[in-house]
Amino acid sequence: MPTTHIPQIRIPTTYMRGGTSKGVFFRLEDLPERAQVPGESRDKLLLRVIGSPDPYQKQIDGMGGATSSTSKAVILSKSTQPGHDVDYLFGQVSIDKPFVDWSGNCGNLSAAVGPFAISNGLVEASRIPRNGIATVRIWQANIRKTIVAHVPIVDGAVQETGDFELDGVTFPAAEVQLDFMDLADGEGAMFPTGNVVDDLEVPEEVAKGGILEATLINAGIPTIFVNAQDIGYTGTELQDAINGDTRALAMFETLRAHGALRMGLIQRLEDAALRQHTPKIAFVAKPADYVASSGKRVKAAAVDLLVRALSMGKLHHAMMGTAAVAIGTAAAIPGTLVNLAAGGGDRTSVHFGHPSGTLRVGAEARLEGSDWKVVKASMSRSARVLMEGWVRVPADSF
Repeated sequence: MPTTHIPQIRIPTTYMRGGTSKGVFFRLEDLPERAQVPGESRDKLLLRVIGSPDPYQKQIDGMGGATSSTSKAVILSKSTQPGHDVDYLFGQVSIDKPFVDWSGNCGNLSAAVGPFAISNGLVEASRIPRNGIATVRIWQANIRKTIVAHVPIVDGAVQETGDFELDGVTFPAAEVQLDFMDLADGEGAMFPTGNVVDDLEVPEEVAKGGILEATLINAGIPTIFVNAQDIGYTGTELQDAINGDTRALAMFETLRAHGALRMGLIQRLEDAALRQHTPKIAFVAKPADYVASSGKRVKAAAVDLLVRALSMGKLHHAMMGTAAVAIGTAAAIPGTLVNLAAGGGDRTSVHFGHPSGTLRVGAEARLEGSDWKVVKASMSRSARVLMEGWVRVPADSF
């Protein structure tokens, strides 16, 4: 008796790098009808496209690259929001578990949204110059915030090649400047506890005495900042120093869960396991010399502070774009742990060291009554189409 085989379907897709991340990009209208709305079908489709859940944590049977930076999906459509060009929805796909986290943005892939939108007809032609800079107004649907991308255009097409270098990316490309507007996260105030520094209650295995100083901020993405020395680090660590240490990773996840609870992002500590993408956890230190993962020497005099951040349970190879926004915002507000590590005082930009090198991000803060407001934070990234065509998945996988 012949075996019945389920055919594969194919879906128009673009595989893009944005900043130090890469992911699969879809136009909403190109998705199968049942995946055009949020829900189980959409999540199952993206999981199968990326190759998750994979107990081997390699994503061999999908488009993912087995790291948090390369297990990502983006869905774009013409904007339904007044004054915007494109709606941008980001999904962080778990590598070894069957879920997609929709709770936050990806700042790195934000750099690819404008170029994709222009190249795929999502931006009105009248808004695209023949030569110059196209301003793409992006509605970030996960957190309901505006991002403005400044995309270089040559002969009416997106410029992708150039001489802009970004630590964590091997080859130069064209520069895309991003402005992240109205930075408090959609889930509440910029400082959910009302404080720029909190005494966070944590288990003894995290900090002796059960108390750890922390800056808990919603800007770009909810982020928990602690001092490196308070948890036994220097701020010069590379991925191998932490990602191969199961006890360290467990400690960071415990710390992240307690910070998430204090920020009001979860109701119970165990809920953190279902919210892997947010909040982020990062540790900061004063400048010091170190050797980046590429072998590049970073001098203490070249940076204002050092920052290391974890994403999806692992130390990031460079810096998440949204976390960079949080760093720039916190640095601009006197008294935060980020600001103090950078030397304190007022500042409108910060240059920080991360495992792959350095990055500069700007932000301007002002105190309105008892609340801090940051109109925008800015940074430069780059983006490039890696491949375009169709992705195939078994028809019964979603």
